[in-house]
Amino acid sequence: MSTGRIILGVIGGAAIGLTLGVLLAPNEGKETRRKISRRTKDYAEDLGDKLNDLMDTVTEKFEMTKKEVTQMAEKAKEKAENFDGVKASYNGK
Repeated sequence: MSTGRIILGVIGGAAIGLTLGVLLAPNEGKETRRKISRRTKDYAEDLGDKLNDLMDTVTEKFEMTKKEVTQMAEKAKEKAENFDGVKASYNGK
């Protein structure tokens, strides 16, 4: 499952829960609005935490991939230089 779908699922679930909470709430309007505000803030904080975790993971994987690509490029460069040396010595014979 892609990360985008997970985030959309979380947001959708929060919206559905919030809507059902409003419709089924036995409390008076002022109390209900306070609960909605509190829950919305909690959901927003939770979503923010999850997005921060996602960004940390993406950044970490990007850095690992960057390091691997750099190492592969260095190895390819060394092989090319060795090949040029072999080629030059072969042509010189």
